[in-house]
Amino acid sequence: MAVSKEISEFVDEVWPSVKKDIAALVAVDSVENLAAAAPGAPWGPGPRAAMDEALDQARRHGLETCDIDGRIAYADLSGTGDGVLATIAHVDVVPAGPGWDSNPFELRERDGYLVGRGVVDDKGPFVLTLWAAEYLRRAGRPLPRTLRCIVGVNEETGMKDVAAYLEREGEPWFLFTPDAEFCVGCGEKGHLTATFLSGPVAGAPLVSVSGGTVANAVPGTATAVVEAQAASLPAADGIEVRDLGGGLAELSATGVGGHASLPDGTVNAIGVLIGYIADNGLYDERTQGGYVAFMQGLLASTDGSSVGLDSADDKFGPLTMVGGVARTVDGRFTQTVDIRFPTSTTSEHLHAVLFRFAEEHGMRMSAPHVMESSYIEPDSPQVRALIDAYEGVTGREGDAFTMGGGTYARHFANAVSFGPEGDDPDKPEWAGSMHGPNEAVSEAALKEALAVYIQAIENLMAL
Repeated sequence: MAVSKEISEFVDEVWPSVKKDIAALVAVDSVENLAAAAPGAPWGPGPRAAMDEALDQARRHGLETCDIDGRIAYADLSGTGDGVLATIAHVDVVPAGPGWDSNPFELRERDGYLVGRGVVDDKGPFVLTLWAAEYLRRAGRPLPRTLRCIVGVNEETGMKDVAAYLEREGEPWFLFTPDAEFCVGCGEKGHLTATFLSGPVAGAPLVSVSGGTVANAVPGTATAVVEAQAASLPAADGIEVRDLGGGLAELSATGVGGHASLPDGTVNAIGVLIGYIADNGLYDERTQGGYVAFMQGLLASTDGSSVGLDSADDKFGPLTMVGGVARTVDGRFTQTVDIRFPTSTTSEHLHAVLFRFAEEHGMRMSAPHVMESSYIEPDSPQVRALIDAYEGVTGREGDAFTMGGGTYARHFANAVSFGPEGDDPDKPEWAGSMHGPNEAVSEAALKEALAVYIQAIENLMAL
């Protein structure tokens, strides 16, 4: 099954308008800001503004929209029968962070790529779902089920928006989220996050540590202030030293950032920083030694082996563990941890081991936030319909897979991920990944994804 002439011509015709809509969403700084939350904007003004733009676009496609108290929204192309075939994509984003070559909230085209915060995670794919609905609307054929495009606004900071949708609307017949890689993500690892807190030990000679912007990303940069003469500190890979005067020096560490679920190939800048501090004795062993040793253990591996948590199974592969955000608050050091775990271990075991490891080093552990793993059979008719669409449009072989990333799919009974965030061997060196600086996606890949989504929805409607 090759892509039909009708779909191909539609994609070519509307593509300039698709890019315009993506640009309009990218322009909204939709990072959560709970300090500015208000009625109708529970996640802050940015996510609310992005929801408004998304619903405006949906209405221009003739879809019927519904806003559930600003917590989540959706747009419908009504069908003739019972049941809802849903897509869900999010228009909230992680903070831009440092390292961008251009304004993160202005869509830029470069070397065949679209660049901007959210262009692939997940504003660009959301726009594709609306234009897939537009194709079906123009075709004018009766739909056996309602096609519903759900607008998420709290995916990056907890997915608490889904509860509002399920409470009001219940489970859809089937759902896919365009927030992962092709072909079909039929299972997701369990997910545990927590924060560790030291005693009031920040001071001399380790004054402060700061790194990362969000807990679910490997930080690419980190800084520390230490009591030391800058000129006396040795050079080291990934470390820059700046004299602050008054006997203080600033250490800036550079690593390789990335998503917490895919730590292979990343270098945690906080780990680089702590390693330099430890190697050069830039801490007080009596008061700060426990914190430094804790951080060295926590950041020494990305599979949990450095703290005795490594585990793997045949469905999900190995556990991953990332320290994402370090801060110094009121004289105390804090550090987050993000763990994606297979079915061969449990959240209770992870909690117990981490709690004990923290306690041994004079650290306190917050109550963890846990999402258990999800899995649907890869030979289900719906999964097969998506694979057939992908293979037919692209000519490439597709399969079902499991992953460490957490998407909206885990919160629904019959759902998968199905998106254009996969590896791109041709991506230029300057182009970044989701959650990193210079977030970029191949324009050709997005254009192809639109054709895939149209064909996938038609396949699913035929079941």
